[in-house]
Amino acid sequence: MPNNQTKALVQGSMMVAIFTILMIISAYIPFMFMIALLFAPLPIAWYSANYKRSSSILVAVVGCILTFLMSGITMLPFAFTMGLLGVVIGNAIHLKKSKLYLLMSSGIAVLLSTALVYIAYVRLAGINMIDMSLDIVRKNYEQSNELAKSVTGQVAIQPEQLEVMFRTIELTIPAAITIFAFMVAFIIITLNLPILKRLGLAVPKFAPFQNMHLPRSVLWYYMIVLSINLFIHPESGTMLDIIVLNVSYILWLLLILQGISFIHYFISKKGMPNAVKWIASLLAIPLSSFIILLGIVDLGFNVRSLVKGKTND
Repeated sequence: MPNNQTKALVQGSMMVAIFTILMIISAYIPFMFMIALLFAPLPIAWYSANYKRSSSILVAVVGCILTFLMSGITMLPFAFTMGLLGVVIGNAIHLKKSKLYLLMSSGIAVLLSTALVYIAYVRLAGINMIDMSLDIVRKNYEQSNELAKSVTGQVAIQPEQLEVMFRTIELTIPAAITIFAFMVAFIIITLNLPILKRLGLAVPKFAPFQNMHLPRSVLWYYMIVLSINLFIHPESGTMLDIIVLNVSYILWLLLILQGISFIHYFISKKGMPNAVKWIASLLAIPLSSFIILLGIVDLGFNVRSLVKGKTND
């Protein structure tokens, strides 16, 4: 027992040191900022996968404290997010959860940590990063409009259109942050799981993208949101309008992914080259409305069995 405790202490100290070094590299080497940050959860995740949750949380907390002492308060929000993400990833591996569970829990961890950091900035420092970002973007658009007017005599975007655009951006910020959080979690998982596997951990695997099939409940959520828009017509700016608008964007993204997955499945069953999948994925962006419809059909009806049956014939 003492040997195990000593081993846990030594390895915990090593993981804290590696985590802190990665955070210091992110702080002081500008061109390495993003690379070091993406791999910062790795040591915490490895430790969390091998030891109990309480010990992992302690290691992450010590890593955050050392990062604060060595790099200042600027890096503390990043250390908090990456440390929490490392604990969540490692804990999911330790419990032998699926990769879908790992992605969902990691995305929620990034989302919650981002929300806490934002609240801390607003309450403690009086800094609203979202408002500051919107002000910068607004000023850039206004300067571009002034430049276009001085050159061509006409503005590129009418003031009314500009206000509508910024109003839409403000209302859809929750959806944008949610999508961003899950994208960050997906990228970090994709980069770190192969390394954790090489370090001897039994990491979960995603099923091939062409076999992705969202829960059918997504379709019901979409129908509810569509019905609210069609029959209730929420007043612009109300809480219901904001909720419906943000949920709509997230559901559209999920249905687009479902539609692209079906296209990949169809192409694979027809024996077409992989290059066709890439071309189809790129075309999905301008054809998003059709892809959403395809995703709805794929979820609502068992069309893949028809494709499979025709292929077998």
